[in-house]
Amino acid sequence: MIPALVLAAAVAALTVHTLVNATVWLRRPGAGPVEVTEAVAVLLPLRDEAGRVTPCLRALLAQRGVPELRIVVLDDGSTDGTADVVRAVAGDDPRVTLLTGIAPPPGWLGKPHACWQLATRTGPAPTVLAFVDADVVLTPYAVAAAVTELRAAGATLLSPYPRIVVRTAADRLVQPLLQWLWLTFLPLRAMERSPRPSLAAAGGQFLLVDRAGYLRAGGHAAVADRVLEDIELARAVKRSGGRIALADGARLAACRMYENWPQLRDGYTKSLWASFGHPTVAAVVVTLLLLLYTAPPLVAAGALVAGAPATAGLALAAYLLGVAGRAVSARATGGRAWPDALAHPVSVVVLGWLTLRSYHLRKRRRITWRGRPVG
Repeated sequence: MIPALVLAAAVAALTVHTLVNATVWLRRPGAGPVEVTEAVAVLLPLRDEAGRVTPCLRALLAQRGVPELRIVVLDDGSTDGTADVVRAVAGDDPRVTLLTGIAPPPGWLGKPHACWQLATRTGPAPTVLAFVDADVVLTPYAVAAAVTELRAAGATLLSPYPRIVVRTAADRLVQPLLQWLWLTFLPLRAMERSPRPSLAAAGGQFLLVDRAGYLRAGGHAAVADRVLEDIELARAVKRSGGRIALADGARLAACRMYENWPQLRDGYTKSLWASFGHPTVAAVVVTLLLLLYTAPPLVAAGALVAGAPATAGLALAAYLLGVAGRAVSARATGGRAWPDALAHPVSVVVLGWLTLRSYHLRKRRRITWRGRPVG
């Protein structure tokens, strides 16, 4: 009974932390009409995105409240006609510049190299750089609202996390864990205030940086070989004396990261090993997650069979508290809470399997992304 009590208490504490982060510390930029006077460059790296870049680019062309807006697109060696789609959508809009990328040199991964080309081949006028992925669709005042929040936060880097669009069962099991993990385990206010690079988080789907601070941190050149270039860029900003901030961008942007299970599986496989670092750390974290969130319903069922109702009740309480934390996270970030949160123990199991797969394939140097080796 005592282990079940400790388990329930631990999950309760984490759920309270999720609630505090979601209701007190999480920044929420407004999505209403706002205007900024700064020159802003939206930077869009593309590699074989002909099938999904159109909604993203149309949303960028529809941005309001940024009179001095530039949209710089980089075709990073696409073979599917991505550049032709960009030309067709942009037409003769003078705000759009289409660049042709060059292959990454030794020591560079594709995404950081594409972002660095965009940042360094953009004219000197923009004071804010906004990196956007092709799977992101912005609302009309998203860029203006995000720039306003960047300045209000006094930050060098702002990561307004988009609303994640889920359609398949795999989406619903795995994708909400992204927001849940940092709302549950990351001390948001301490992260903003602390100069420690280890206390950093960011999402590369929609990321804004003060240009001067970006260059002072070394930009993407400082994270040239990093799989998680977004988080590493946030750490580089902190090392250079800058501040970072996270925000709920659900009212500013929506993102459908993966179209199907193979894409989702391979996307997480590409990056999970880099998220945890050493395999021992990954093993400890995954084991703790399984104990806290997957074990309780199993313990509850076993205790009922064994005739231990008190233990079963505590284990059931731990399960329900975990479900509550998942639901709070979903509500706070524009996600779907019910009935998806009830399957939270299964989500954690899938995350553990994806982590194991990530380390397994990396050890065998079999991880690739968009036709390029990773790790």
